[in-house]
Amino acid sequence: MTILNFLTKTAKKAGNLVLEGSKKPFKITKKGENDLVTQIDKASEQLIIREIKSAFPDHSIIAEESSFKETSIESSKYIWFIDPLDGTTNFVHGLPLYSVSIALFKTASSKISKNFDYLNGNLIAGVVYAPALNEIFYAEEGKGAFLNGKKIHVSKTKTVKDSLLVTGFPYNNKKINLPYFTLMLDKSQAVRRLGSAALDLCYTAAGRFDGYWEFGLKPWDIAAGALIIKEAGGLVTDTSGNLLDLFGADILATNKNIHKETVKNFSRL
Repeated sequence: MTILNFLTKTAKKAGNLVLEGSKKPFKITKKGENDLVTQIDKASEQLIIREIKSAFPDHSIIAEESSFKETSIESSKYIWFIDPLDGTTNFVHGLPLYSVSIALFKTASSKISKNFDYLNGNLIAGVVYAPALNEIFYAEEGKGAFLNGKKIHVSKTKTVKDSLLVTGFPYNNKKINLPYFTLMLDKSQAVRRLGSAALDLCYTAAGRFDGYWEFGLKPWDIAAGALIIKEAGGLVTDTSGNLLDLFGADILATNKNIHKETVKNFSRL
């Protein structure tokens, strides 16, 4: 079984668990004032971890709901990033815009810090599965990006004024994005907020949006989607236009055509 086959199979297993869980009563708790978690998030993550540990016992894992500070991270050649249920608030409210996101990172060099922000290497495979929408996005490094088996590409929109953009607001500091949101509302055709960073990236990869930005993110939010948009012909950096740091907490992903203009707009803030 190839890595990509393993990824899609595992994401579908977890996604189907999530979808079935949505049809039954479930317990909701809070990680923060507005940051929800359910037993479905945890069950999905446990399923994914079991599958990875069974197939790749020497690989390391960084996951959202469990303690991700594995002692093997520093020496691990491969690291998995798992978001078992991206868009939990949507899920809780019955909005079908939620997904399972899994990515595989091949390490060139690493050094442990409290934020794991010294990982160097490449994302080599990623999948984002939206079970309620029956859409599975996936990509492998150098082999393009796909939605339900069909190749996808970013849009051809040339200017920000003609662009449909998407963003999100961090749970712990929503106001950080307000100046950017206000600016881009004025500059663009429109700005949407879906509530799932993984789907925001995939929708940009598929040309449904022309660009996406957000602050306050974690690597499991963006790892799979960042590879998918890159393989769809897009450009992914931080909001200043610098090389994307998976642990850097901010991201800008576009169809490439509007990237420079967007960075210039952001630089005014």
